[in-house]
Amino acid sequence: MPPVESKTVKANTLTATTSAPAALVLEDGRIFRGTSYGATGTALGEAVFATGMTGYQETITDPSYARQLVVQTAPHIGNTGVNNEDAESRRIWVAGYIVRDAARRPSNWRSERSLDEELVAQGIVGIQGVDTRAITRHLREHKTMRAGIFSGEAAEASDKELLDAVLASAPMEGSRLAEEVSVDEAYVVEPKDHGWEDEPRFTIAAIDLGIKSMTPIRFAERGVRVHVLPASATLEDVKAVNPDGFFMSNGPGDPATADAQVKLLRSVLDEKLPYFGICFGNQILGRALGFGTYKLRYGHRGINQPVMDRRTGKVEITSQNHGFAVDAPLDGATEAPEARYGRVEVSHISLNDDVVEGLACLDIPAFSVQYHPEAAAGPHDAAYLFDRFIDLMADTKNADTNTATDNKTEDKK
Repeated sequence: MPPVESKTVKANTLTATTSAPAALVLEDGRIFRGTSYGATGTALGEAVFATGMTGYQETITDPSYARQLVVQTAPHIGNTGVNNEDAESRRIWVAGYIVRDAARRPSNWRSERSLDEELVAQGIVGIQGVDTRAITRHLREHKTMRAGIFSGEAAEASDKELLDAVLASAPMEGSRLAEEVSVDEAYVVEPKDHGWEDEPRFTIAAIDLGIKSMTPIRFAERGVRVHVLPASATLEDVKAVNPDGFFMSNGPGDPATADAQVKLLRSVLDEKLPYFGICFGNQILGRALGFGTYKLRYGHRGINQPVMDRRTGKVEITSQNHGFAVDAPLDGATEAPEARYGRVEVSHISLNDDVVEGLACLDIPAFSVQYHPEAAAGPHDAAYLFDRFIDLMADTKNADTNTATDNKTEDKK
């Protein structure tokens, strides 16, 4: 992982032991009032809710939450504190944080500091003491929307001024954020600590669109060397690492803006290099195959989302964080709109609302899922997908070897 970024704290930041009046203002004019949590000031973004009962540190450090104000539906947050091991990236990415009952002090043997202190240190504006159940119900009924958290001096403005600030902020539709959260330089995660010291089983090129630290670790555990490349990587950058497979990660923003990544993936698919994508990587595969994407009413976020693998009939409880989805036919195999890629089928669906949760190509070595199988905070029902990708790379390599052998035999004849 790259080093943790430092972030200058705002001058009006309060300590973890004090609080100031704060307000959450939604773009439809609804206002919820509480007290400050973390840094004080102003935070603007898209208000969304996350349903996980645990794993709040992994949530706030997930780059997929960039430019979002996260409402935790679990009422009590912060009781296990924060440590230096569980972060999913180099910094906190949520634009703002909304909780009901913030822990007065952490109580866990792994805790190194309080969540409040971490929010202060990284300049993240939050609000506590609000009815997160009412906020969640409002977002479910009226859709996710732009919002702002205002605390300290910022909260002293009139309601109209606060609402005007929210309405002037950028919507998530049309936002291109992957390049903002991606690394600037490539790095390598070796499987040396996982029993594969001599020689990795496979090498993959992974595009960081907002990758979480646990993803390359899951590959490394299985003997895979991972070259993590920036979101701006080209086909030449991918070929330079001589990969056996290609991976695209989760990430924030509107997939309709990811033209460069769609172009790259099409080039990779044309090379018949095995592909595996998660979350944003699933949406990019959908676009590369010629399907469209659309914004969900309130998205899927949390670690308790039920999904069915249609090939096996097995139901998985999954970790998810997405506000967009692929618009593809749900029933049976269909020809991809980009005809050169052959047939494709929806491999996984959400059991809550029938949203496309996975794609499987039948004529080229490529598949993807909309959720997060690495799931550091759990659940781990979908960990088999990493093994499925390894099997796909092995099958492709064996097929290439057999083809090469057959060609040599024909040449001798």
